[in-house]
Amino acid sequence: MSSFGFKSLFLRPIAVAICCLAGMLSARAAGVEVPVPRVTIYPGQVIEEQMLVARAIRRGSDVQAFAASSSDALVGKVARQTLLPGHPIALGAIRAPFAVKQGESALIMFKSGALTITGTGLALQSGGTGDVVSVRNVDSGRTIKGTIGPDGVVHVGEQ
Repeated sequence: MSSFGFKSLFLRPIAVAICCLAGMLSARAAGVEVPVPRVTIYPGQVIEEQMLVARAIRRGSDVQAFAASSSDALVGKVARQTLLPGHPIALGAIRAPFAVKQGESALIMFKSGALTITGTGLALQSGGTGDVVSVRNVDSGRTIKGTIGPDGVVHVGEQ
């Protein structure tokens, strides 16, 4: 057996292992895929699945720390600012849709023990679940502040 054949048999598995390791390292260096806009998304626009496409960014980069990591975290949210095609979307650039919109009627609810009083108000501000907004009671004309519940009702007073 020639020395070339022996070296070839001995070195081939090592070469294969090195190639596999290099492939894994290059995949790790290539990074992680994040959703980016396929088209320009304007402020106030609801993000839909077809507006997004996956793009690889470098793992451990500053962008990865602040970017949305999945399209599930973005779909149904509203853009706070213009989102450009191909650029990762910062979590601060999106918000939940408003549960109460300025200028529209909103249900107002006051609860204290067994007593529950409901009324209709005109929202003076837009807001999402958990936000405190001002609402004008249409019956009394008084402006009150309340917290928007998950059901879109503005809760005032004790809860």
